[in-house]
Amino acid sequence: MADQPSGPLSPVDFSTHVLSLASTALISLGKMTMPDGEKDEKHPTDLETAKHLIDVLGMLEHKTKGNLDEAEQKLIVSLTYDLRVAYVDAQKK
Repeated sequence: MADQPSGPLSPVDFSTHVLSLASTALISLGKMTMPDGEKDEKHPTDLETAKHLIDVLGMLEHKTKGNLDEAEQKLIVSLTYDLRVAYVDAQKK
């Protein structure tokens, strides 16, 4: 895999994990290009995957309530809300 970066990956913290899930949901909603830069023709909208990822973020938001620092809490609440709005918009198309 020549395209893969070499060396150790950085440690994963809560915010990085949440942002990764949100990015994948945005790609599934067609709101963000794939890391390879390909457009919708190669990677069509996948509402089922987007809904699953949004539900995972909602579950994490619920299960971690009271256990996150202020920045982490604001991040997950904001991302979950924005993704839910984007999902509803994508359903209308």
